[in-house]
Formats: sequence, structure tokens, C-alpha cells
Amino acid sequence: MTTSGVTLRLLDRADKEILKLPRTVKGAFFDFQHKFRTNPHTTGLKLQQLKGENRLWSARVNDDYRALLLRLADDDWLIVSVKHRKDVYNRLSYGVNQVTGGIEYVDLEVVEDSVLGRLPGATAQTQPTPESPPSAPFPEPLFTAWSDRQLTELGVAEPLLPVIRTLTTEDQLLGLVEYAPQLTGEVLIALFDGASYEDVLDQVTRPVAATEPVDPDDLAAAAERPATVVTTTDEDLRGALESGDFGRWKSFLHPTQAKLVERRYSGPARVGGGPGTGKTVVALHRVRHLVRQLSPGNDKPVLLTTFNKNLAADLRSRLLELGGDELLSRVEVSHVDQLALRVVREAEPGNGKQAIDDGQAVREWRALLDELGEDTWDPEFLHEEWTQVILGQAVGSRTDYFRARRAGRGKSIGRAERAEIWQLAERFTQRLDRLGRQTWDQIAERAARLEMGREQRIRNIARQREEAGGLDNVHLQDGSGGWLRHRYRHIVVDEAQDLRPAHWKMLRAMAPRTSDDLFLVGDTHQRIYKNQVTLGSLGVNIRGRSAKLTLSYRTTRQILRSALGVLGETTYDDLDGGAETLAGYRSVLNGGLPAGHAFPDWDAEREGVAALITGWDADTDTTVPHEQIAVCVPTNQMATEMGYTLKLHGIDAVEIRSDGPNGSAGVHIGTMFRFKGLEYQRMIIAGVADGLVPREDVSRLRDREPTRYRQEIQRARSLLFVAATRARDSVDVFWHGKPSPFLDSSWVETEHEVSP
Repeated sequence: MTTSGVTLRLLDRADKEILKLPRTVKGAFFDFQHKFRTNPHTTGLKLQQLKGENRLWSARVNDDYRALLLRLADDDWLIVSVKHRKDVYNRLSYGVNQVTGGIEYVDLEVVEDSVLGRLPGATAQTQPTPESPPSAPFPEPLFTAWSDRQLTELGVAEPLLPVIRTLTTEDQLLGLVEYAPQLTGEVLIALFDGASYEDVLDQVTRPVAATEPVDPDDLAAAAERPATVVTTTDEDLRGALESGDFGRWKSFLHPTQAKLVERRYSGPARVGGGPGTGKTVVALHRVRHLVRQLSPGNDKPVLLTTFNKNLAADLRSRLLELGGDELLSRVEVSHVDQLALRVVREAEPGNGKQAIDDGQAVREWRALLDELGEDTWDPEFLHEEWTQVILGQAVGSRTDYFRARRAGRGKSIGRAERAEIWQLAERFTQRLDRLGRQTWDQIAERAARLEMGREQRIRNIARQREEAGGLDNVHLQDGSGGWLRHRYRHIVVDEAQDLRPAHWKMLRAMAPRTSDDLFLVGDTHQRIYKNQVTLGSLGVNIRGRSAKLTLSYRTTRQILRSALGVLGETTYDDLDGGAETLAGYRSVLNGGLPAGHAFPDWDAEREGVAALITGWDADTDTTVPHEQIAVCVPTNQMATEMGYTLKLHGIDAVEIRSDGPNGSAGVHIGTMFRFKGLEYQRMIIAGVADGLVPREDVSRLRDREPTRYRQEIQRARSLLFVAATRARDSVDVFWHGKPSPFLDSSWVETEHEVSP
């Protein structure tokens, strides 16, 4: 909005159309929208009502292109399309969807051309004549099982029904979806994928349905509803258009996402969903929404946290993009281990112990068992028992350990065995103390105890105040070391499935137990660490406040199908004792099939990866910046070797480390763990061979420890699933020798030959 009082909005479908225009036209469009906001009746804009239309207008962008606008009110305009002047008088349809109450716009000629262009031979089907008998029977239309009434009740745009009735192939359907209103595409895809009418109504339509009666003539009211996804500011518009699909998240939210962002929750809430469904986008917009509700101040009452340094850095960068320094000034962004360490150091300033990771800790367990001559226990089992049960549940005594729950641990142990484990755990902690070391689990457990103690003191003060008729007890406050308050008012957690139990106890104690306190997003199908938790048992009660996103904005249908095959029939938990599924998880994006590449050995495989990237570089029509190409492998050593091979072929590579890329220019290379939360246009997954994915030592657990074997296999599947779903446009999987058992026929049968 400008001082002229003119509001100019852009419908979300229109920005995708503008992205495809020549660069000079996009530049002219930026000038156009600024001039229009200043004065839409400027002579050079040639604003005029389309013949035969009472709400649709056109305005000049440049000599060849026109903007089509709906006049919502006197000075309120909505851009629905930008077209070449010869296409302005196509058969255009616009109106208010009776289910969502949102504005929808369709160019019927473009839709029909897209569908017809996908017929066999790119020609329209005609009825056979006696002179030319049919070579094959006509295929049955895709949507004969549903009546026009049922489709419109689900939210399908009524003007598209005649075209929908002609669809006979998935390719035609995807051609229609590319240009149809968003809800129409989602409904048709869900039905095509096998969902029932009732499931689509429940999972796709109801979440975006209007909550009040819809007036089809009131476009101004329709423009304000979440179903009309628009942007209104010059900055948002420029960001969406210049960044392409990678920048749309800042300006355009799906109505389902918008409702989750703006809803008031009576306590902790969780948003789940598969890769690419926009969980992190929801978390970021939720942070901005919470900050906007704050009273003015200089403090940081909102915490945004996740499980590692790399992702925390990415969240900080994206939050800065979303709201600038003003937003960031009210938010603390920290990875959860960093947060725990700060809490411990505040309380114990003399604690200078070195923090060690799980791999180092297991080596210390192994050294302890060797010193004791103890061969009964496996060091990895002991480490997991210590971290997940003893530290995870803040077990403080042997008696408490005898009573501790061991859900999901698999191997059953009796009282005598627990006594042995407790004794070994005590000796292990003594060993670490002597060495001046501490694990991140110990830090998290200590931070949880400190924060729980702080919370208890706050409660005591509140109780004293209540008993004193609302008066503060100065001595009690002074004795506590200051005027105590919770560290944060709101906490938002990204990638929640990978936090340790102690992390949850710490976070729960850091915010008051009131409305909008904890908001977490995550997907247990993407759990890549061994932290299986039941949130309710840790004080985080999300019952009745869980929602799931099902539409992927990143991954194409072809990649999605193959990636889901990687998960197999394994069951996943929902972080609260129930089962999690990806039922209804879908994509309306279309692309090529994922490709598999087999080689005799690792050397040849690396050469094949280099040849593939070199081939992409040579194709000037589909050139992709190297920063949008990723190569992930099972081990650090393989990452180093891959980088060396690429360098020999003149391909710069950037290693992904724990804190992000170690450079700005080049193909990104790292282990599968490093790519969590990231996305690329092209993804190469190398070394996906049996014995590497999963590791050979995991297979040895099959008979000895079947429960642990299942857990490790599930984790390995999740890791490959995460890697495959980082891609937007293409996934290429490489292996040498025998392919991983996780690769089904959709990968192996698409095997392509790449000549080194």
C-alpha cells in the first residue's frame, strides 16, 4: 500500500506465471506495479475494463504484455495474470470458490491446451470412423466414479469440470493441475492416488474450508480469506519473483499452513508431515506471528531451536530473510546442545570439561570394558542404556533405575543386570571426570535438572505470592539470586524428532505452562538419531493439539514414490506413544523419474558422478548452479575421496560440516547426516551399496539383538529417505557391487549408464 491509498495484490498463481516471462518483461512488471500503486489511472498504464466483464480489467506492462486485474473495491486490485496482449481475450474464468471462499482464476484455453498437448502424439482423440477402426479401446476417464456434485463439494473449480471429464492419463491430469486452482489440483491428485471421497473431504478440503457463509459476489471479503493466497508489498513481491520457488515461502503460505501459524493453542502443539511439506516454513512464520503479539521491549522472549549447529545457522539466516533485524532482535536462535551448555556454564562457571560426541563416548565405554576384562556387555548397548534411560529420564539412584521405564529398548534385563549396569555407569562417569570430559547427554541432563529446579523456585514464589494476597516476598526473591522468571515466553522447535529426552525436560522448564508455550515441528520418518521419546512422559502434553501437513512443495511425484519405497513396511511413532503414518502424503509437482547407476567398484562410481555433473554442465538448456547440486555419501572418508575426484575433473566442491558449507562456490558434498533440513535442485546419492547402506555391522545384529537390529535398520532407512527427499528436480543414486536392499525396483530398474 502507498500514500495514494491504492492496494495492489498478487495472486499466488500469478507469480509462477510471471517467473516464466522474459527477464525484460519481469523488469517492466516491477516498474508497472510501483506505478500502479502510485496512480492506477496514469495514462501510460492504459487501465481499461475488458469487454463484457464487470470486474476484470487490463493494464499495460510494456508494449507486448498486459496485467489482468480483478477490481475488488474502488482502490483495491488483485493481479490474477500477466499475458501477452494477443492472449488477453482468452476464455477466462474467475470467481469465489463456494467451499473455501477464496478467489480462483482459470485460463480455460491454457488448461485445455496443456491437456490436449499431453495426448498420445500430441493430438486430440477423436471417435473412430468406419474407414479407420480403433487400434485400441478408448481408456476410461479418470474421474467417472465421482459426480460433478461430489467434485464441487470437495472444492474442485466448477468451470473445469468439462475438462476434468476428458482426462484419461496421469500425464493429462498433471497438465491440468499445473494451471488449475490449488485446491482443485490437490483434490484431483488425492482421488487419483486412491484416497476415498471421505478421506479427501477430511484431509484436503475441510482444513481450508471457510468457517462462515460465502457470498460469491463479495470479492473484497474473499480476498481477505486464507484461501486467497496473495502478497501485497513491493518487497515480498520482488523477493518471490527474484528467488523463484526458493523464495516463495516468505510470501505465500498454503491456507492450511496459515491456520496453524495463527492459531492460539492452549498448551504445547505439534505439526507433523513428510519432507517438503513446509514444517520449517510454518515454524519460521509461527515465530514471526508470536513476536508480533509481544509488547514492545528489548528482550528475547521467543526461542527458536533445533538439534544441530548447521540447522540453527540456516534457521537464523531464514528468519533474517523473513523479518530482518527487527524480528531477529526479539528471538534467540540456538541449537539445543549449545543452549544446554550455556545453562550449565552459567551455574558452574568453573566447569571446563571437554564435550565429546557419541562416537568418542562409545570408544571410552569400550576402553573401560577392556580395562575391567568385561565381555558380557556391548559398549553401544551400554551407552544407549545410559543416555536414553539413566540420563534421559534423569534417574538419580540405583533404586530409581530399577523402576525406570525402558520402552523401545528391546533387550529385556532383570534386576541383577540393572545392578551391574548401574555400577558400570557409575564407573564410566568417574572415568570421564578423571579425563576432564563430559558427553552432550550429560550436559543436557544437567541443564534439565538446573532448569527444573529454577521452575520449581518460580512456582514456590508464585505460591508464596498467592498466600500473601498477591504481595511479593522480597527476601524469598533475593534469596533466589534475583527476581526469577522463565527464560522464554514461547519456544519453537524444528526437527523435534531428533531431540534427546533430557532436552525436552529442559525446554519444558524454560517456558511457563500456559497458552502458546511450546510449538514443535518434526517427522519421525526422518529421525536420524537414536532418540525415541514419548513427550507426554516428559511433561510435554500435545494430545489434542497435533496437526499434519500432507502436501509436498519440494519433491516431485516421481521422486516421492521412490523415496516412500525406501521406508518399506516399518512402523514409526508419533512422539507421543502412538503410530505415525505418511497416509495422504502427496505432491502435485511433476518431473522425471529418479535414476540408478551401477558400477563395478568405488573408483568407477566416483568417475561416474563426475561424468554426470560434467554432462549437466554441458547442457546449456538445463544448466544448474553448482551450489544447487549435492553429493551425499555414507562416510566422511568417502566424502573426501569424492571431493578429490571431482577436483581432478575441474569441478569445485564445498564440504558440508557441522556448522554448514565451508565455502560459497561449488558442489556440496557430505555425509547423509549433513543434509538434514537442506534442499537442492539436483541430488546425487553415492555409495548406496549393500554393506554401506545399511552398514555391515548392523546386519550382524539380526539374530543376536533383533529389536536393536530393527531400530538400526529403521534409522538407516530414514537416513536414505531424508537424502532422497532433499531434491526438487532430480535424484540420481549410485552404487558399486550389490545395491542396497533398501532400493526397490523403482530405483534399480531405472538404471542409467554414465560413461566416465
